[in-house]
Amino acid sequence: MPLNLLKKYNELLDVLSMTLTNREESFLGVFNRDIVHNVSFTFRKKQINPTPLDGEIKMSVLFTHLTSTITDKKTRSREFDLYRSIRLHWIKHHIEERKKDNVHVFSVKEPNGVRTYIYDVDEKYVIVLEPLRNKNEYYLLTAYPLRGKDAARNKFKKKYKRKLPEVL
Repeated sequence: MPLNLLKKYNELLDVLSMTLTNREESFLGVFNRDIVHNVSFTFRKKQINPTPLDGEIKMSVLFTHLTSTITDKKTRSREFDLYRSIRLHWIKHHIEERKKDNVHVFSVKEPNGVRTYIYDVDEKYVIVLEPLRNKNEYYLLTAYPLRGKDAARNKFKKKYKRKLPEVL
């Protein structure tokens, strides 16, 4: 577990030799360090918050979104996602905009509101933020690697073509 706290972008977190309990403790350690206990968890000087669920803000809900994926759209049930989880420490790196090359940061008007995307083209990794109404804060919705055929990358190319003139 402590070794994962030493991992840097673009290394992947180690999980193969861990039990399920140790794996979750390790991911929680990274999550707590980078997000929960990070008093300067901001993007472009705007505070980032977890998305509220039924009006209640829960870090556990955010942790679940960052380490699992929806397996049934009807029931919204989720399962552990190894590909998301082993990149958990990449979020802080991208939020702090340490990597400048080949990263697209843009906002798009979507049917359910404006979304701000941080898209690492080289690593095919996406972070999705939602600007709050007052535009001084963000919700962190999710982060995930693009997988599968080129459909996912093409989706982001289309979004990028519809980008708003400024990042909200």
